[in-house]
Amino acid sequence: MRLSVIVPCYNAEPTIDLQLQALASQSWTESWEIIIANNGSTDRTVELAESYREKLPNLRIVDASGKCGAAYAKNCGVGASTGEALLFCDADDEVAPEWVSKMGSALLEHDFVASRLEYEKLNTSWTLRSRRKSQKNGLQSYNHPPYLPHAAGCSLGIKRSIYNAVGGFDESLSPLDDTDFCWKVQLSGTKLHLVPDAVVHYRFRDDLKGIYNQARSYAKADVLLYKKYQQFGMPKLSWKAGLIDWLRLLKRWPNLFNEETRVRWVRELGWNIGHLEGSLNYRITASSTELKQGGK
Repeated sequence: MRLSVIVPCYNAEPTIDLQLQALASQSWTESWEIIIANNGSTDRTVELAESYREKLPNLRIVDASGKCGAAYAKNCGVGASTGEALLFCDADDEVAPEWVSKMGSALLEHDFVASRLEYEKLNTSWTLRSRRKSQKNGLQSYNHPPYLPHAAGCSLGIKRSIYNAVGGFDESLSPLDDTDFCWKVQLSGTKLHLVPDAVVHYRFRDDLKGIYNQARSYAKADVLLYKKYQQFGMPKLSWKAGLIDWLRLLKRWPNLFNEETRVRWVRELGWNIGHLEGSLNYRITASSTELKQGGK
């Protein structure tokens, strides 16, 4: 088998049908397979995936319920796969036509690649106005403190030999296991290349509670990333930067009452609280300025 597409999923009943339809329309001259890594879904996710057996004869569904988290599911999917190269996409997004062939061809030339993200197709206008569109024209940057570029986990492709060499995704860093994965692969000497004509239609969360909880969990993981990569040359931050972030957020509290700015304010609140909790949990001072946009 030349290529394996890994799709981690958990309770993806509302969206997985769209992604499987997109995968069913893909073609590539080399042999390839699809691995659905089910992370303990309690809805009709598996049933819907099973219904694609005829359309996707190269489809396999594996049990990845032993531990919660996308990192564990992706590692289980890879463990069950046979491809020399690996692609990762999510059950709540939609890969564009020719995504498999574009990414597969890129992996014939490079060892580590990422797709471009597109946002308009799957998101409402108010969601688009309130979120930054990272990875639309290039890799995602990490600016505070400045560090290596990275890409969303739903857009990655890598040679199996490189994946094995770095030990796969860090299951203690879910979320942000994708950022960590990108960094440790690059630190091992493998460059991350963007494939601009390989596109993933990306879906944001669109409810305030989900947006707040996601930002909070991402921020806590971001502190752990910051602590982990101090030994690998990540610049240190001053505690004053975190205080400035809180003052800036408090000054913008009227944004909570404006429909177009409410989502951004709630997301920043979740991020600041998550950073504070992470700083206390991991006993390290970390600013909350670097607001991650890669999350759903």
